[in-house]
Amino acid sequence: MIGPNRNAVRLNLLLMAALIVMMILSLAAGKVWVSPLAWLEDDLSGLIIMELRLPRIILGAAIGAALGMAGATMQGYLRNPLADPGVFGVSSSAALGAVSSLYFGYAMTAWLLPTFALAGAAIGMGLLALLAGRSGSLILFTLAGVILSSLAASLTSLMISLAPTPFATTEIVTWLMGALTDRSWDDVKLAVPIIAVGMLFLIATGRSLDALTLGEDAARSMGVNVVRLQWLAVLGVGLTVGASVAAAGIIGFVGLIVPHLVRPFAGHRPSAVLLPSALAGALLIVTADSAVRILPTVSELRLGIAMSLLGAPFFMILLYKMHRELA
Repeated sequence: MIGPNRNAVRLNLLLMAALIVMMILSLAAGKVWVSPLAWLEDDLSGLIIMELRLPRIILGAAIGAALGMAGATMQGYLRNPLADPGVFGVSSSAALGAVSSLYFGYAMTAWLLPTFALAGAAIGMGLLALLAGRSGSLILFTLAGVILSSLAASLTSLMISLAPTPFATTEIVTWLMGALTDRSWDDVKLAVPIIAVGMLFLIATGRSLDALTLGEDAARSMGVNVVRLQWLAVLGVGLTVGASVAAAGIIGFVGLIVPHLVRPFAGHRPSAVLLPSALAGALLIVTADSAVRILPTVSELRLGIAMSLLGAPFFMILLYKMHRELA
């Protein structure tokens, strides 16, 4: 009988191999298909690969991994299979920061919009910690996240309605849809290091999340510092989601979908789900982004819309299954 650890290793290797294959195939995919023989050429084909598609694929994989691991951490921490990184309010706060840069016309410089988004995420993390207090209570923490998310979403809608020009409104709405279009190496250099640091914080929550499955009181009796765990979760989700939103706008449902897909194969321990969720999230985003580039549409379908079209039915099916189990 194959043990759970061996199963997890096999799953991770399988997902890693699938991700590498998909990233290679994605280099060729698009409105213009580029043969592998032309990838390293000095002509237009080589330029498309090295300056447009390769940074886009690397960024997409990093964002997918970030959102997947953040979702797995959220579901383990809140012990709720419907939890998503958006419940923290960090993604809404990051979006509010980015929208502010567009609203006030500060996004002309390439670095300003991501900087505003990261600043919004940082402010969101600070407010979340302030609202949740030092008790480590899951209920209080969840309510604080819902309040922060609602406030940030309301302020974002206010900025859209009061945008100074129709062009600003269009820019804000388009950016909020989420996409990897026209991303460059500058975006990779900005987002990937921050995502990597955030994922280290999330990985550090693993053992504590396993103990938390027995309940808060049991986890405390086993030596888990619940306040420290809360801070690791806030910092990890804040950095990963904040950097992802800063680089590509809001891309939803990744953190909800992938933990559910990998959990039956990885086991139900939260720590065992973290790495497979990251790999599956990267695979999902790279595959979805390749699909939106291949679709024969006049303008490229926004990745955020594609993920919503995929995630909403998944969410409804999940709710239906939970309803039947409780009935």
